[in-house]
Amino acid sequence: MDTLIHIFGEGKNLGLWQMVIRGVLVFFIALLLIRISGRRSFGIYTPLDNIISILLGAVLSRAVVGASPFLPVAFSCLAIVLLHRSFGWLMLKSKGFARLIEGAHIEVFSNGHFIEKNMRKALVSREDILQGVRNAALTEDMNEIEKVYMERNGVITAVKKESAF
Repeated sequence: MDTLIHIFGEGKNLGLWQMVIRGVLVFFIALLLIRISGRRSFGIYTPLDNIISILLGAVLSRAVVGASPFLPVAFSCLAIVLLHRSFGWLMLKSKGFARLIEGAHIEVFSNGHFIEKNMRKALVSREDILQGVRNAALTEDMNEIEKVYMERNGVITAVKKESAF
């Protein structure tokens, strides 16, 4: 036990190499936790997915700097990751649960008209929508656009009208 304390340190009085060793170990623990959590953790960026990145960063940093005991930090992060994975599974199985946790997309433009009520609900301006359309549909011409949505992850997407051939 004395050897582990010598290598990893104890409390907040850590030396340079003790923090380096802790940082490297936390890196591998975080990599393992992300693999357990699944790809959605850092690929979809919904509010639920953002929570895991914020929490893991905040809690794991405590292990590096010695602000909290190492093993309780590692196990609390494992619990956070398993909770995230469980929520992901529940959202896959239940649309109602998914809507409760992440909400639903909001239609902000349809058939040539901005939907002001939904724009207020989504907290987006016309310029935000136009920027999203330029980015998603690669056009500035709203006559080419059938619908625009504010997605659950905050991204603005556009559906182009069907071309008449």
